[in-house]
Amino acid sequence: MPDWRPDAEDGGRTHLRESALFVRQHGADFNGDVTRITLAGWSLGGKTAVAVALDDAALDGWRPRTVVAIAGRYTSPDPLTGRAALERLAEDDALASPIPVQVVHGTADSLVDVEQARRLHTALRQRGWPTTLSELDTDHAGVVMTVYDPEAHRCLPARDERVLRAGNETARVVAQA
Repeated sequence: MPDWRPDAEDGGRTHLRESALFVRQHGADFNGDVTRITLAGWSLGGKTAVAVALDDAALDGWRPRTVVAIAGRYTSPDPLTGRAALERLAEDDALASPIPVQVVHGTADSLVDVEQARRLHTALRQRGWPTTLSELDTDHAGVVMTVYDPEAHRCLPARDERVLRAGNETARVVAQA
């Protein structure tokens, strides 16, 4: 998952581009195969990863081999293209050539309804994209093995066994991608 600051003045676009470029330029330095990059994102990052899959221009012509979209809101614009994934898929837009998109979402997510993931998965399938949908028994933070702490205003590592199982499933999907 790229490192980025969505609160930056440009919505994080510069950070996203720099992170993706760093992996392509230096992945081999860490024994990685830069021809087999998977782009994964959670929440705002999930819909941004989908934008990269759908649009050749989102990261200046580069696209990953596969995408894992985790708990994203696909009905609102992403920070790279300014368009909503479900809107793009519903239109007769020229989309990039299909790549695999794995969609992961918690069924108890009260921040972003699981229906977002279901709609994305269905729309991708209808357009002929290879896609899977994993619905996990957890909430928005639990899909990434965390729990939101309102006092700290951030996510902290989870200890609950159910959340850990769900987060491990997300990790399995990312690893298999």
